[in-house]
Amino acid sequence: MTKVFIGGSRRVSKLKAEVRQRIDRIIEKRLPIIIGDANGADKAVQEYLASKSYDLVEVFCAGNSCRNNIGNWPIRTSPVNNKRKDFSYYATKDRAMADEASVGLMLWDKESVGTLMNVIRLLRRHKKVVLYTAPDQEFLELKENADWTRLISSCSVDLRDRIERVALDEFSPHESKRHIKRTPTQADLFID
Repeated sequence: MTKVFIGGSRRVSKLKAEVRQRIDRIIEKRLPIIIGDANGADKAVQEYLASKSYDLVEVFCAGNSCRNNIGNWPIRTSPVNNKRKDFSYYATKDRAMADEASVGLMLWDKESVGTLMNVIRLLRRHKKVVLYTAPDQEFLELKENADWTRLISSCSVDLRDRIERVALDEFSPHESKRHIKRTPTQADLFID
């Protein structure tokens, strides 16, 4: 059965009608949803799912406790090695969700590195991602390297550089060398 990883930027704290309609279709199909515990998109989606009394939800958390679990759904904790609650600390749960999901629905503010990292994680696992860009209010479907290339080439150089730095920490040096092209657009970043 298809399992949907829903996530997004912390700056996306309200769900537009078109996003709610997408989630409603997931609910109608009774697809299991996995979601993180962050403020912003995670919390907004949790609130919406709770308002619909949707039960097929599992909340993923880094460490031993969740920041948000609005619907009191089952939780899955991801063990972390460091105690510092930084980007890599919370990325443990994101990697676990990318492993378990069949597809992704990401809500992006067009600035969040974390949301783009989830897109990369899913694409590297050959899983389709629907990316909603909140400022443009549009959905993009990403299935392959060419889709990633179009997306990343439209991003600012600063954002591409930040993604590269984060990805270098996450992926092995061998993977990074193979997947990072140090060009002005870094178009083929991290895709198999």
